[in-house]
Amino acid sequence: MHLPLFNFILSRLNRMVPATGLGLFRIGFGLVALQEIIFLFYFRHLIFDPVPYLDRASPVLHVFLLIWMVMLACLVLGYQTRRVAVANYVFWVVFVVFTPMWQDFDGGFDQLMTASSFLLIFLPSERALSLDNLRLTWRYSAPGQRFDPPREVSVLAYTLPLALTLGLLYFDSGLHKLSSEFWRNGMGAWLPATHPYYLSPLDMSPLLNLKWVEQGIGYAIIAFQLVFLFLFWFRPFRVPLLLMGASFHAGIILSLNVYPFGFAMLVHYLLLVPFAWWRRIGNRIRAHQPLLTVFYDQDCPLCNRTVIFVEHFDIRRAIVFKGLQTHAREYRALDAIPETTLLTDLYSLDTRGRITYGLDTYIQILLGMGYTAPLGWIMKTPGVHHLARAVYRKIADSRERLVCGENCEVPLIPAWVDEQPFAGFYARYASNDHQIAQRIAKALIVVLVLQFNSTVHYGLLYRWAGTRAADPALALLDQASDSLINLSHTFFGISPHALYLHDHFDYYNEIVALSYRAPSGQETWLPFINSEGRLLAPNWGRIQSMWANVAITSRMSRDRLEKFAKKVTAFYGIEMGLDLAESEFVIKAKHVEVPTQWEYDLRHRNLAGPWRDIGTLHWGPEGARLNVRELPAGGGHRQQDQDALGGRKLLR
Repeated sequence: MHLPLFNFILSRLNRMVPATGLGLFRIGFGLVALQEIIFLFYFRHLIFDPVPYLDRASPVLHVFLLIWMVMLACLVLGYQTRRVAVANYVFWVVFVVFTPMWQDFDGGFDQLMTASSFLLIFLPSERALSLDNLRLTWRYSAPGQRFDPPREVSVLAYTLPLALTLGLLYFDSGLHKLSSEFWRNGMGAWLPATHPYYLSPLDMSPLLNLKWVEQGIGYAIIAFQLVFLFLFWFRPFRVPLLLMGASFHAGIILSLNVYPFGFAMLVHYLLLVPFAWWRRIGNRIRAHQPLLTVFYDQDCPLCNRTVIFVEHFDIRRAIVFKGLQTHAREYRALDAIPETTLLTDLYSLDTRGRITYGLDTYIQILLGMGYTAPLGWIMKTPGVHHLARAVYRKIADSRERLVCGENCEVPLIPAWVDEQPFAGFYARYASNDHQIAQRIAKALIVVLVLQFNSTVHYGLLYRWAGTRAADPALALLDQASDSLINLSHTFFGISPHALYLHDHFDYYNEIVALSYRAPSGQETWLPFINSEGRLLAPNWGRIQSMWANVAITSRMSRDRLEKFAKKVTAFYGIEMGLDLAESEFVIKAKHVEVPTQWEYDLRHRNLAGPWRDIGTLHWGPEGARLNVRELPAGGGHRQQDQDALGGRKLLR
């Protein structure tokens, strides 16, 4: 197995392609991660406090979240990309393992983010759309010499992440779906979108009420997941797979309330976009001809850095720079200006032959670049223009000029390798193509073994162990496999992807909501679950998973209901300005249908069902006390209690 993998990797290692898609993937992934950390910070008291606001977690967690946001902002901008990628990966591992994100606020999202964060450490995503390219060009360029960082990457930088983060995930998930009755009936995409806890505010009933459409979508998802890993390598299949996969995940975003997971999966498809598409998009946004010609002093280091800066951000290629010493006299419009005067400022010439200089040239540059035009308009306003001109004049008049000779030559060395983390390791163990291919092949074998163990454990051992609990050999094998899964789940995001299967939805016929009862007897629904049973914004993602996959399941537990009802009522009660010491909250329940066969208009029927009061939660001086007359009954006799998406039992 090792030799075919080695030959395959070696044959593609030096097939260089543009890094544009990889850079866009880094930006998209960073933005998804950044919004998730902002989400964590917003809900920090609900997620991290044992009892929100009353029994608080360490404030150091909040500081770490802010630092994490800064790291992700740097990742999006491509500044010190590899280093912040390492920091981001460490944050994911530490927060998932050592905070309630591990069990109570999971849902499959963290595993994907951990895996992709690990890969970003090694992917050369800084070679496109990054400040690192600008930084390196500044550092190793000199007047008369321009250092151009590499802007191409091996094709493996695209294909390996697709295989590891999407291909293996899809194949594992597709195999698990074959064991689920409602997925085999073609209702896998239909059923979650009819359950109040999972559906989005967008009413998808026109599609949900077409049985043949829902069956077609359900079977297409299974087929797509089973073949993706084997087909995306081949060019004829890439665009169909791209369109199908993007449509499926856009459908998840529109129909379900697990938006972070949907967007996190969707950004990976940027790696599947054909390179020709990026070239066409680039040709469309670029100006057909330069809108502004700017003349600069070639012997001025500051001017040269300014040229590099503008060219880096001028995605329209609307500005062209020419050295005064070389090109000024080619333009008659500049003949009347003495050379000593020309060298004191930046001069520009637009398509109408108008000449501007100094600050006005910078304003024309901002207007010509297009997306920076608002900043140019601001700089033209009275007052701002006067202040900006004074600042510009002070800088321009104090700049230094350098007459270059042999003393100012800068050696153009490939320093981007030396600046990356683990540079010493690369130099020793991955210094040539054969070593690199060997290391990648061995790493892939380890990943395949870990993924195989995860798939077999949940697909066979976990289900088989339920029927042969007394077999000591099987129990030992199950325990060893489980330990290996905990390791792969923690550090590489490799875990079962048995999402939305029968283990979770079977007998999930009762949902629970909370309301506040004032001393006058008036009830107010908490801004958490509304009277239809839908979780309200922004209680999506891991907050939805906490309530719908952990607190409320097909086998209700009084302890779990009390634990999470306390967290929700404390968080929202204090947010609403209530005095918890005198507050009473009502526990409400209602029946919903979760059939394995299609039923007409089930979404509306589940939302319109009546509620009944099953108990109360009282807050007093000594804390909260739950009083319930009944627990919502589901399949209490069922042995396989799938508490959460993706086999939560295996991860505890």
